[in-house]
Amino acid sequence: MEREFSEQELVRRGKLDNIRALNIDPFGHKFARDSYAADIKEKFKDITHEEFENREDIVTVAGRIMFIRKMGKASFISIQDKTDKIQIYISINDVGEETYNLFKTADLGDIIGVKGKVMKTGTGEVTIKCYEYTHLVKALRPLPEKFHGLTDIEERYRRRYVDLIMNEESKKIAFTRPKIIRCIQNFMDAEGFTEVETPVLTTLLTGASARPFVTHHNTQDLDMYLRIALELPLKRLLVGGMEAVYEIGRVFRNEGMDPKHNPEFTLMEAYLAYSDLEGMMDLTERMYQKIATDVAHKMVFNWCGNEIDLTGPWKRISMTDAIKEKTGIDFKKVTDLDEALRLASEHHIEVQDHEKTIGHIINLFFETYVEETLIQPTFLYGHPVEISPLTKKNPEDPRFVDRFELFIGGKEFANAYTELNDPIDQLERFEEQLKERDLGNDEANDIDMDFIEALEYGMPPAGGIGYGIDRLCMLFTEQESIRDVILFPTMKNRD
Repeated sequence: MEREFSEQELVRRGKLDNIRALNIDPFGHKFARDSYAADIKEKFKDITHEEFENREDIVTVAGRIMFIRKMGKASFISIQDKTDKIQIYISINDVGEETYNLFKTADLGDIIGVKGKVMKTGTGEVTIKCYEYTHLVKALRPLPEKFHGLTDIEERYRRRYVDLIMNEESKKIAFTRPKIIRCIQNFMDAEGFTEVETPVLTTLLTGASARPFVTHHNTQDLDMYLRIALELPLKRLLVGGMEAVYEIGRVFRNEGMDPKHNPEFTLMEAYLAYSDLEGMMDLTERMYQKIATDVAHKMVFNWCGNEIDLTGPWKRISMTDAIKEKTGIDFKKVTDLDEALRLASEHHIEVQDHEKTIGHIINLFFETYVEETLIQPTFLYGHPVEISPLTKKNPEDPRFVDRFELFIGGKEFANAYTELNDPIDQLERFEEQLKERDLGNDEANDIDMDFIEALEYGMPPAGGIGYGIDRLCMLFTEQESIRDVILFPTMKNRD
């Protein structure tokens, strides 16, 4: 494909030919470095300019040129590696005329290697005095202008590689996310859980209420779904006796995109035999506080205009009590559907055909009056049975189930159950879901008869929970858009 080059690109391609004329590969080979910028600056920060006169600290570094100030026969440059930037002093007297002429072909964005002596300038900046200069990679495109970078937010996400070069905050987030995930893994392992992997491709729509992505298996001539949840395979492992399992993996939901949602996202689900809802609350609070302590090194976070304090104990409140606090309506006392519909009409809440149950109406009231007000960490429990097809009923009031959602900053962060392990009840719930699909709910679950069969072998009482890892990372890195914590978010076509 032919394209027109800018003037800068043409100049760089001319320099490319000059480098080749020196019998140097413009795109480099292996380079053995022994030091990183941040480590050098930290190690030598307290040594004075004068003390360096009697030292001979030799280091070898590599990185991308981010700044050049040429001054005839000597120049200052700054290179950036994955840890930080560091200044380089290069002089024709130290490297020789031939190498200095090679250096003069360098542009911002080129990748180089440098071996030299650590020193400190008169202004106190840790610097490497170059003794050996190695050209590694010629950048054929110029970097964005220094003080503006990628000002188009959409382009930042499309060209994340440029964003990482130019934006220190983006790079910090990119390195923090895996630290958060590793902290979670270490925490869960220490709690006695085993990390497992389950299939991404499935023939049934189960485990959550969501529209799927559909794909096709050519050999079997079979339409399949990309998974929308991890739940049912993990619960099969409880039946098999693994007792404490978790998975961190990609799931796919065919839904819209906004600052809090991406069609493919990272979910963690965990299941613990012989536990329950309270156990999942305790696990969650401790895990969040562990991440806050070990990764972020603080307990208070500024997120979406709110100051979030993760110091416990976190608030625990039932859905009906939370609605009562905001509206004065006690849905525990509402047992007639007509009365519930009347209350919805009086409060201008629209009820779809498949939502014409007391449980769905309770949930609509919660979403309208309560959800966005739950700013500090809150365990919201006691959901109606109609919106929780995989959850054990509350033994004291079977209209509700033993389920909670964790809300922070008015957004859901986790969803947990005392797991339903009664195969007869589970089959009835699946059948109710099919009735909802007939009434227009295109997110209703299929019936998974293999899962029913697994439950018939006996699944121990258990607690289970799902965490949105991307949203969790948003909180701990204090980012308001999910696209800032996903390296390659789903984007609309440029057209």
